[in-house]
Amino acid sequence: MFVRALSLRDFRSWDALGLTLRPGCTVFVGPNGHGKTNVLEALGYLSTLSSHRVSSDAPLIRTGTGQAFAGATVVNTGRELTVDLELNEGKSNRARINQSPTRRPREILGILQTVLFAPEDLSLVRGDPGDRRRYLDELLTSRIPRMAAVRADYDRVLRQRSALLKTAGGALRRVSRGSGQTSEDGASALATLEVWDGHLAAHGSQLLAGRLHLVHDLAPHLAESYQSLAPESRPASIRYRSSLGSSLPPEFTEPARVPEAGDIAFLEERFLQELSVMRSKEIERGVCLVGPHRDDLELQLGDTPAKGFASHGESWSFALSLRLAGFALLRSDGSDPVLMLDDVFAELDRRRRRALAKVASDAEQVLITAAVPEDVPEELDAVRFGVEARDTDRGRISHIVEETEDRRDG
Repeated sequence: MFVRALSLRDFRSWDALGLTLRPGCTVFVGPNGHGKTNVLEALGYLSTLSSHRVSSDAPLIRTGTGQAFAGATVVNTGRELTVDLELNEGKSNRARINQSPTRRPREILGILQTVLFAPEDLSLVRGDPGDRRRYLDELLTSRIPRMAAVRADYDRVLRQRSALLKTAGGALRRVSRGSGQTSEDGASALATLEVWDGHLAAHGSQLLAGRLHLVHDLAPHLAESYQSLAPESRPASIRYRSSLGSSLPPEFTEPARVPEAGDIAFLEERFLQELSVMRSKEIERGVCLVGPHRDDLELQLGDTPAKGFASHGESWSFALSLRLAGFALLRSDGSDPVLMLDDVFAELDRRRRRALAKVASDAEQVLITAAVPEDVPEELDAVRFGVEARDTDRGRISHIVEETEDRRDG
């Protein structure tokens, strides 16, 4: 898989960009803050419908405009598809495939697969569980695009059920203070909560089963990637931690366990069981305490958690290993994803640079950003695009200043 053409309009600092790309290595070189990362961010958004830098779409739309556009022509095993995405301020985003509008933007998922490693990925090791859940879900939807709809349904039910819990909890607190009977709204919330329990368990069990299957497939690639980056370190491993707690047998979340056809039904049953156990606590606190939104991916070095105990170098190795494991997994599914490396070589020591360069040199297409050409390892011959930005009365505008092919002789 590779991107043959990329076009941007009013995306971040780019008022207009049209690039022809090819397989192999392409490097975008320029000072920090001049728009290099925005190019990779746009491709990442077309791949995952999310940004690795911000949680909302608003910062992606260039200041002073109400709409941004990103489009890419993707070649996969000889088949060519063009995906276009409009980001609209205050309105729904719109997508097209080969100029034909889609019903929902998520229908473009799976056409472009990317794996992006960026300095922000250190949060996969040191950050909150939400960072690791997002890593799993993005990789999961890259492999199985329909899981995006499952996740959207789960989030919708979660919001509705959370609102009901708040209403029911508020009514019960008023009763406990002797301020009267349970309000009509509170009684209605309690009566309908069981229905939403069923919806939450139905969607949540599908998402949980998908994550567990993913961790099973990902774990050996993670161990291998980490070993290649840090052979002197303790072995790295991952394990899924579920909020279903004691409702699940301990071995069920072991990465070595082979997923089975009946997992979703089993998980749905245990999900409902745990919701029943936690019902009073959830009403008291007004939040959903059970479900994939409360889960985590545990990262281990030997017998020690990586978070809080890994050194700076070990944390970098683990974060990079998670991305390289995702790349290896998608490749094993039958198609090379586009590998994108955002200003990371400068952060790595010589050995980690060599290990990453080895993977990059074997990828069908790799896109790299660097502040200076010397940050890119010698063994990676590449097409180089210079990127600069200038301040105008319409804000900062990025542009390509040069293109150089095969900048090294070998």
